[in-house]
Amino acid sequence: MATETLEFQTEVQKLLELMIHSLYSHKEIFLRELISNASDATDRLRFEALTKPELLEEGAKLEIRLEADKEARTLTIHDNGIGMSKKELVENIGTIAKSGTSELAEKIKKAKAAGKAADVSELIGQFGVGFYSSFMAADKVELVTRRAGQKGATRWESEGKGSYVIDKASRETSGTTITLHLKAVDEEQGLDDFADEHVIARIVRRYSDFISYPILYAGEGEEEKTLNSMKPIWERPASDVTAEEYAEFYKHISHDWREPLDTVLQRAEGIIEYKALLFIPSEAPFDLYYVGHESGLRLYVKRVSIMERCEDLLPRYLRFVRGVVDSPDLPLNVSREMLQHDRQIRQIRKGLVKKILDSLAKMKAENEESYLKFWKPFGRALKEGVNEDAEHLGKLSELLLFASSNDPDKLTSLADYVSRMKDGQEDIFYMTGESVATIEASPHLEAFREKGVEVLFMTDTVDEIMVGTLTEYQEKKLRSAGKGTVDLGTDEEKEEQKKELDEKAKTYESLLEKMQHALDERIKEVRLSSRLTSSPACLVGAEEDMSHRVEKWIREQGEGEMPVQKRILELNPDHAIVSRLKAKFDVQEDSGTVPEYAELLYGYALLAEGSEIPDPAGFAKRFSELMEKGLSG
Repeated sequence: MATETLEFQTEVQKLLELMIHSLYSHKEIFLRELISNASDATDRLRFEALTKPELLEEGAKLEIRLEADKEARTLTIHDNGIGMSKKELVENIGTIAKSGTSELAEKIKKAKAAGKAADVSELIGQFGVGFYSSFMAADKVELVTRRAGQKGATRWESEGKGSYVIDKASRETSGTTITLHLKAVDEEQGLDDFADEHVIARIVRRYSDFISYPILYAGEGEEEKTLNSMKPIWERPASDVTAEEYAEFYKHISHDWREPLDTVLQRAEGIIEYKALLFIPSEAPFDLYYVGHESGLRLYVKRVSIMERCEDLLPRYLRFVRGVVDSPDLPLNVSREMLQHDRQIRQIRKGLVKKILDSLAKMKAENEESYLKFWKPFGRALKEGVNEDAEHLGKLSELLLFASSNDPDKLTSLADYVSRMKDGQEDIFYMTGESVATIEASPHLEAFREKGVEVLFMTDTVDEIMVGTLTEYQEKKLRSAGKGTVDLGTDEEKEEQKKELDEKAKTYESLLEKMQHALDERIKEVRLSSRLTSSPACLVGAEEDMSHRVEKWIREQGEGEMPVQKRILELNPDHAIVSRLKAKFDVQEDSGTVPEYAELLYGYALLAEGSEIPDPAGFAKRFSELMEKGLSG
């Protein structure tokens, strides 16, 4: 293979520029990232060797070795893990598969312009590119790697200036060796002497003590010494582990620079024995709600890493949870196919879900600030759970939060809503929409405001599906303020309201029939409204209809033909436009005014809810003619 000089992907070049030219704190984390990568590579070798034992070379001990040369100013990290082929090397180091680097770089640029601290360390974990952190400490990086099961090795070298060199190399065993040509010591810039044994030992103890493989250090002419304890952190008594140690372990398994929001410990004994160390992140990864998001807990059997992402241990809606599960009761050669049908895995999953939901409930009850911080990125995922997890519907319903008309700036729970319900109120009312502002402006809420009845504001797309499953809470029915009929107040008030509306409907019967005829292709019914107090008209659905928002979303997916769902046009008989239209109709029933006004009121109702008018030109023409008549009169 001839020596090749290749260009980094544009995203990588931007990242390297940030690494080399920006201001950073915690430059020492480069060693944590490289050791973490070495540990992952060794885990993958051990996992593949379960089905291909020939990959494990005879007599080889799985370990990570560090070597430093103070005179040459180099630091070398060796592992005998899975290694990489030439193709894998180019794919893993020459490119970044996930987008977002440019966006984050722009945010950092703006932060600096505003005089705020700029630190891209969070990017390292967010995009899984810890290797590039090497250039925070090194002017040049060399890498030699050999894929397990293959004979040839590949050498990679770069100064982080837009290109890298690849050629053939020799290596006796599988694995990877990374040599960093270190920058000069500069304490003001956070550049310690990373070739010094004491500095290296301190960094390893702080960030990588729990790595399950020995991290060995050999100075010049010295015997190797082990720098880490290697005891799995989940095996240690919780009283012996500090919050900082748990946080560092979380960063190791998640590649997230930020502190976890909560740590969840579980030790189960009985029919199935397992230990779990779980973490609730403080922020969501950028792709959490994308279809291709990879999730799952790390699965260990008798402290041996079996699977890096075991998706079967948690339901999809809890995909934001990170952590490890270790059980002595599972076979070492367990496969993904076996896991899907394994009774013990189902029992572990059931226990984990209960523990996580109980921990979130405790956080919600005891630390409102933390729970609100959790809810912002992950609340939508819990709403997915309402539709997916009937067994835990009760627990999930207690965790839900919504904006509401009681205080749009403060989220409320269903329990708090029930505690504020008016005398005689039997149902929990909600309204779905694109945003809180859109819902607040909706004419559908006018009667609710007048009566002081609270309405929950649901703005997530998943809310539309969720309310199809969560139909009741504490024996109170959840009802849409935009569907069916509205009857508010005490029993006496409801009866009086119904009687009054029925009497008015009799006098409006002919007009409503005329308007219905004019709009028959688009409207199911034209009727008088009990929910409007200041607007002339609105569109509502029948109780059994899907919401207009869901209908629109399904149609936009383009999955087959879907007939248009007709809705109901409600008119406010106390509004001047409607009452004067009736008066004119009573005098001259054959007038062409009614069809024109029917179209205008229908268009108004569409605009009021934020929908598009099917015939904008026709609506504008009618509106213009109406204004002319009004001004000429």
